Amino acid sequence: MTYKSKLIGSLAALAFMSGLPATSAAQELTVAYFLEWPMPFQYAKEKGHYEEALGVPINWVSFDTGTAMSAAMASGDVQIAVSQGVPPFVVAASAGQDLILTDIAVSYSENDNCVVAEALEIDKNNAKELEGKQVGVPIGTAAHYGFLSQMKHFGVDISTMEIVDMAPADGAAAFAQGSLDMVCGWGGALRRMVEHGNVLLTGAEKEELGILVFDGISVPADFAAEESEMLTKFLKVTAEANAMWNAGENKAEMIEVIAKDAGMDVDATEATLATFTFPNVEDKLSDKWMGGNVQTFMLGVADVFQEAGSIPQALDSYVDAVDSSYLAATGTE
Repeated sequence: MTYKSKLIGSLAALAFMSGLPATSAAQELTVAYFLEWPMPFQYAKEKGHYEEALGVPINWVSFDTGTAMSAAMASGDVQIAVSQGVPPFVVAASAGQDLILTDIAVSYSENDNCVVAEALEIDKNNAKELEGKQVGVPIGTAAHYGFLSQMKHFGVDISTMEIVDMAPADGAAAFAQGSLDMVCGWGGALRRMVEHGNVLLTGAEKEELGILVFDGISVPADFAAEESEMLTKFLKVTAEANAMWNAGENKAEMIEVIAKDAGMDVDATEATLATFTFPNVEDKLSDKWMGGNVQTFMLGVADVFQEAGSIPQALDSYVDAVDSSYLAATGTE
């Protein structure tokens, strides 16, 4: 089965599940997040700040990809996904899943990329030589979008490539064994990938091409409508944790807690967080982010996926898929 047919099959499943109601969060809440993806919210998570503010038990469930988060929200098993990549969000929304992006979780252009095997001696100057090569890509994710965008920039015909759908951790392991020519991913997996190869473009070079890399906090629209107060409180606690991290005064204490929860050592956590930025609420509500640019960027992502045949059809607009009102209601800056 080709990567295209796999993704379209996943889209069909999401379209079916999107008709299912989201589980009510009145008595408890289930939140999706990533391991090896350290963020300030994990300090608040481990200190019990969310339960204290929301007044309900919270089940924190780790996932490998944002596409899996979409499926879990479609089935009603998860009410909030922290740090879901924009591409998997767009894939689900394009399939008819009623999700909304309520916050910008993190920006990380240096922490999501594709790596070429060192032995191939391929860089940005001879990237066309990637044609015919085998690539491990987590389909429908930010890494997948970055891969498609970079290959388009370099004029690489992806129809000549063998593209294998692999979660970043699996791709990193296969890459280390020499089973792949190129592999794409993020976080701890990306750090392991670059031990055996090189990136084609730096984060700054990708941004110059308009390849933004950021995650959002997404929820089923039904949950947002039914539990708006709970959602606002969740975003407020998250904003407070980000503000604490950005202030820098408690980083030593915070990083110990974050590292443990992320399943990482402190050095690796520091290295990862050095590539992350956490915009404040005022910035996120501005035109640069949720005030208009995010919606435009989503349409660009969808157009790239549609052109590549990765989704059947992009929506005409993704304006309705972004709702900043819950973040604005937090009253934080």
